Amino acid sequence: LLAEQHYQTFTQRFQNYPANIEVLSRFRTPGQQKKIVQAINQGLVDIVIATHRLLSKDVKFMNLGLLVIDEEHRFGVAQKEKIKALKAQVDVLSLSATPIPRSLHMGLTGLRDLSVIETPPPQRYPITTYVMEYNEEIVREAVMAEIARGGQTFFVHNRIQDIQRVKAELEKLLPQVRIAVGHGRMPEEELAQTITEFVAGKFDLFLCTAIIESGLDMPNVNTIIVDMADHMGMAQLYQLRGRVGRSDRVAYAYLTYRPDKAVTETAQKRLNAIREFNELGAGMKIALRDLEIRGAGNILGAEQHGYIYAVGFDLYCRLLEQETAKLRGVVPSETINPQLDIDVDYYIPDSYIPDSGTKMRIYRQLLLAGTTEEVDDIRNEIVDRFGRLPPAVENFLQIAGLRIKARDKEIKSLHRKGDKIEIVLNKTLDADIKIPGLKKINPYTVHIQTEKSSSLAALQEMLELI
Repeated sequence: LLAEQHYQTFTQRFQNYPANIEVLSRFRTPGQQKKIVQAINQGLVDIVIATHRLLSKDVKFMNLGLLVIDEEHRFGVAQKEKIKALKAQVDVLSLSATPIPRSLHMGLTGLRDLSVIETPPPQRYPITTYVMEYNEEIVREAVMAEIARGGQTFFVHNRIQDIQRVKAELEKLLPQVRIAVGHGRMPEEELAQTITEFVAGKFDLFLCTAIIESGLDMPNVNTIIVDMADHMGMAQLYQLRGRVGRSDRVAYAYLTYRPDKAVTETAQKRLNAIREFNELGAGMKIALRDLEIRGAGNILGAEQHGYIYAVGFDLYCRLLEQETAKLRGVVPSETINPQLDIDVDYYIPDSYIPDSGTKMRIYRQLLLAGTTEEVDDIRNEIVDRFGRLPPAVENFLQIAGLRIKARDKEIKSLHRKGDKIEIVLNKTLDADIKIPGLKKINPYTVHIQTEKSSSLAALQEMLELI
């Protein structure tokens, strides 16, 4: 379906240029496909748009220069290697709103160039997203509200075996609504006809499987209801949600789960991430959260997600970054990771943030923050989501800022207990430093005696003088 849509767009945009454009998909008859393949082999086709059919052995390119892989997350590693084998020196551009963890990690570590398009088309609004138990009354209200404003609705039920049962339930719930059904096992002509009629406005609701997830553009559809969303992957949910909101109307996405079925912890994380990242261009954040939940996968093997158990995920990432930097001729600078031991309470209490997963994510963000601006952003996000900061959380944020200041000053460790402070540096101390109570123990270590236990803000000012 997406290949056909791309073909129409390319034909329209290249109509003033002498380009011969063809499409290979199951919507072409075997005879038509054979002719197109012969033309490709002879170099008579300038641009070919195709599904996996392009990977068949009978397709041979005379002089392939550019390969564009749209919806890259839909391809497996073996298929991608097969694509690369089309020509050794071909330029490859992979496109995806939600790259799989393996591809995203390869971009983040420098094995691939990464470019992010964050600017949405003009007059687009964020999609209002609800994660909720399946409720027939809300489904009825959502569909009728969309029809009332002249729009259409997607209802996604990703199980072909009982899709007709769901249709019967919807017909009983919505007797006046015209419902069409579409799934991947329908004959090509029937599926194409159904979608054409839906686009033409002959149906109000399209009951379908996830067949619609790959980039279909239907601006009049601005409500989507996903049944059993907890059974779907994060990228799949993001892609499905992206089928609506493609015009200047506010769109709505209802991600539902059945109340009689238990939702797993991983599924709950996925649904929470989709609800949390609902702004325009959030695909990169979704993909990063997916990388966090599922792991990076194996760069040299076929796994596209999963942790590197042997050495641990973070160590694996650091080793990989160091090796790729060496290959690029970059000499990695030794980064100092200051050890801070300060006698104050700094943690996130359960009474403030009960969810352990959310707390671990905030701890990780603060430990990895590289600038005070990042710490300020995390502070603003915490206050916005959870309210006024308790003293222990305020201390944690200040210590995160102290760690960054200590790193910039090349301080290896800082210990404070009561009115005594010990600082160990990675460099020799300047002779003209004027700090009251300072005593040099050796060229790298100083002790500071204060009149009383200094505040974290006073420690920050003290580090400024070093």
